[in-house]
Amino acid sequence: MSSKTWSKWLLILLPIVAGAYLLWPTYNYYRMNQERESLIGDSAALESWDLVNGEDFAKARNARLKLGLDLRGGMYVTLEVDILKLIEESADPLSVDEGFTSILEKTRTQTDNTDLDVLDTYLANFRASGKSLLQYFPLSSSDEAKGGDPEKAIEEKLRNDAAGAVDQAMEVIRQRINKYDLSEVNIQKQGARRIVIELPDVKDEKEIRSLIQTTARLEFKRVMMNRDLIRTFYTIDNVLKGVVAAEPVADTTAKDSTAVAKDSSAIAKADTAKKDTAAAATATTDTSKKNANPYAGLSDDEVARRVKRDYPFTYMLTGLFAQSEKSSFQNFDLILKKAEDFPEQGIYNFVVSGTMLQQFLKYLERPDVKRAMPADLDIVVAARPEGTPAKDGTPEFYNVYGVVREADLTGDVVTEAFPSFDQSSNQPMVLMEMTGEGAERWAQITGANIGKRIAIILDGRVYSAPTVQNKITGGSSQITGATSPEEANLLAVVLKAGALKAPVKIIEERVVGPSLGEDSIRRGVTSSLLSFALIVLFMLAYYVWGGGLADIALMMNVLLVIAGLAGFGGTLTLPGIAGIILSTAMAVDANILIFERMREELYAGKTLKVAIDQGFEKAWSAIIDSNLTNILATVPLLIWGSGPVRGFAVTLLVGAVITLFTAVVVTRAMFTLIAASGATTFNIGQKRTA
Repeated sequence: MSSKTWSKWLLILLPIVAGAYLLWPTYNYYRMNQERESLIGDSAALESWDLVNGEDFAKARNARLKLGLDLRGGMYVTLEVDILKLIEESADPLSVDEGFTSILEKTRTQTDNTDLDVLDTYLANFRASGKSLLQYFPLSSSDEAKGGDPEKAIEEKLRNDAAGAVDQAMEVIRQRINKYDLSEVNIQKQGARRIVIELPDVKDEKEIRSLIQTTARLEFKRVMMNRDLIRTFYTIDNVLKGVVAAEPVADTTAKDSTAVAKDSSAIAKADTAKKDTAAAATATTDTSKKNANPYAGLSDDEVARRVKRDYPFTYMLTGLFAQSEKSSFQNFDLILKKAEDFPEQGIYNFVVSGTMLQQFLKYLERPDVKRAMPADLDIVVAARPEGTPAKDGTPEFYNVYGVVREADLTGDVVTEAFPSFDQSSNQPMVLMEMTGEGAERWAQITGANIGKRIAIILDGRVYSAPTVQNKITGGSSQITGATSPEEANLLAVVLKAGALKAPVKIIEERVVGPSLGEDSIRRGVTSSLLSFALIVLFMLAYYVWGGGLADIALMMNVLLVIAGLAGFGGTLTLPGIAGIILSTAMAVDANILIFERMREELYAGKTLKVAIDQGFEKAWSAIIDSNLTNILATVPLLIWGSGPVRGFAVTLLVGAVITLFTAVVVTRAMFTLIAASGATTFNIGQKRTA
């Protein structure tokens, strides 16, 4: 077989293999999901299954073809941030009078259930009343120092606060929903004050409503990273194995905690220092030298299984240690060790893999685990991942922190926070202002913890853990360490969670039941199969064997469109199914153009090989024009569309691109193989001549 023939076969077979490879996680996920759901009701069996298969299940779930809300069932919620409440809370309480209240009520009447900008409407009503903003809204000292028009300064502050309130609400809701372990959640801003949330697979609507509307809790807590934290890890292992009763360990976390990292970003070194847990366990021996390695001589798979069994909590952790701030970090393993094997003093950092995060958090929420932890210690996880995401989109790892149980300070003392740049280093930072009472308490905390870290925690997740450089008086703080302006802006949004008083309310709520989703899938699949069958039969009836080749390319087209959605993390929706049906029609249209050109060449007495070459070359311009038109039509839908419209546009775009490949490249490769085999005729429905 010649190299040219091999290349044609590869053009046909490789896309099929690639499509099957991309769809394998989808098949694997639904197989494992059925197995897992059969264990629901048996908590012990379910926990054991998650321990063994949890990581593989998470990877398959992240890489699978995702189904939209209309196919899976779930909850669709539209939230509105109460900007008028924010305005009311921003005003000086002593100056609020009946005139101020009447303007608020008039604005609420005008803007409720409309798309009008609330702040613009309020300011217009305020100007019409002839009142001055300075009468009700205090001007900050920083704004007074800048000079300029004080009215405009107040307007600008209200606009920044309104925009920040929406960003803050989105961040709080995103983190809460992530804790709830819902997948494929879609959260996006709609207009100036609304947030749209799609929650597939939701089973408890009341809990979700409570989750969304609960007030955010911002806390400042001292970081406690020392050997006692490692002792707590091992205690949790024993609780999960049932070795010890869930009684609190010795309350020793209040000891010296100077062993902390100067900057939490240092833990990113774990991305290159990580070792395979099973391989590390195989090579590790007890440092006491009294006991032999129990995993010696076992296969890697068996070692991994036993490590998960013996260390159900700590096997998920990777540690970094340095003797001092000037020393380099070294990767260390917790397997086959005990707390006494580690130095009391030093700099400890820990990370958990993104694929294990949900299981890690579930363990921390268990009542018996909580009872076993020291009374003044809490284990929390970073809100944002570090490192490079895996190919399936799974975050690389999350920082793990030990912090004091009770907050040293809460977010209600924060009056202002905004991103800025350090003039000396030109690095992004965040400036934070506090109330007088908060400033006094903050000075005490920072003065007693110089050189130590304080974690900034929103709803139980750490957004930053800066090191205290000196005692901070006056309530004005600079928080450095952000790696980008975006990160600094996010931290400012989080800090204002304690200052902004803009509640969210549900203005629209729709629940799609699982049975409706199953009915949608059934109808969508039925309509797709029916349309596909009609196209296949038409091509066979009209173009005979040529139609058969077109049908093979058509099946490849559908396979690759669905595989492409899975590979690029797309979501299949009902409009998406419509897009697939339309893309199959486009693929057939391309084959029809080619076949008609080939028939013309055959009518003219050309050989089969010449007819194939001429047919594809002469039809190419028409095919590219029609598909390019469809591709361009999807651009505005992708940019300005949302929800179902975007889902339709994505499948249409993917289908148009793949059509150019299957209808032209694959079909031509099949015809070329037929001509290379020595065939001089091939029935594509052309009339036979004498």
